[in-house]
Order: sequence, then C-alpha cells, then structure tokens
Amino acid sequence: MRNFGYGRVSTTEQSLDLQLAALKAAGCDRILTDEGFSGSDFSRPGLTRLLKALSAGDKLTVWRLDRLGRSLFELLKLIRDLNERGVEFRSLSESLDTSTSAGRLLMHILASMAEFERSLISERTRAGMAAARARGSRIGRRPAMSPEQLAEARASIESARRPIADVANEYRVHPRTLSRLLRQHADPIGDST
Repeated sequence: MRNFGYGRVSTTEQSLDLQLAALKAAGCDRILTDEGFSGSDFSRPGLTRLLKALSAGDKLTVWRLDRLGRSLFELLKLIRDLNERGVEFRSLSESLDTSTSAGRLLMHILASMAEFERSLISERTRAGMAAARARGSRIGRRPAMSPEQLAEARASIESARRPIADVANEYRVHPRTLSRLLRQHADPIGDST
C-alpha cells in the first residue's frame, strides 16, 4: 500500500512546513501540494496529479479536512469516489480513517449532515424566491435586451436588411441569442399575415 500525502495553503505567503512534517510523521511515501489555491476550488494542479496517481490499495492522508477542500458536499463526494476506487482516506487532525469501522461511520454521519445542509439551503432558496415573486421582484438573470432594444433590432433586420450578426454585435449579444429573442417575442398579428 502506498500512502500519499496532500497539503495546501491558500496563499504563497503561508507555509506548508507544519503540514509536511505531520504527513511525513504519518508515513506518507509521496506528498503533493498546492500553494496559492483556495479550498473551494477542487481544480488544483497538485490535487489533480494526486488523484490520477492513486490506485486501489493506496491511502490518501491530509493534515486536516479543510486542506483537501472547503465544501463539505464536494469533499465527501471526493472521498466517496476514492473509496469506490479502493483508495482509503485519512485526516490526521480529525482522527478520521476510512480503513476503520469508526472512520466509515463518521464519514456516513458527515455525508448525512452535508445532505441535510444542502436540503436546508434549497428550501431557503425556494422560500426566498417565492417571497421575492410575491413582492413583484423579477427572479433570474437580467434580460439580454430590453423590449425597446429588441424592437430596434427587429427594425434594423427587417426594414434596413442588416445582417443579424451585425445587429447582434451592436447590442453585445450572440446572434443565436438575438434570433431566439426575436422568435420568442414575435408579433402574433404580424405572423398571421
């Protein structure tokens, strides 16, 4: 079994020394690191190399869970993916080790808490959107073009015979977006004649 270590600091001013010492003391054969990367971003060069190098029977060790990632949901998803590949996971500070029964139980509890948290966030979001709609607020992305701009664009295309790409560029939208908006807001009276 190979024991890989992973360390991360958010800024290049921070030091990896404490993490590296702890990972070496834990018997890590190879340690990969990322410096200057946020824990919310799971696309990090060192982590990517590490995940590719891991295979069944290996173990990934971190000093603390938040060194691997800040999003509990994404973190648990990553650990579950590793376990499905036959890779064990160990966090030194939290005394979490998925090769033990207690470690697997703790991971299931954390996963349940993360799912509960996501459900609460979803409920709050839906309630907030319903309250905003009740107040008459518009929900969603700002329209790409105002009704006035759309009318001007339609006139430029139909009356002045300008290419749709030129008109779209003028309003800083993609030609497909302009085409879609023109279809969605077609004049029903004009379409029937």
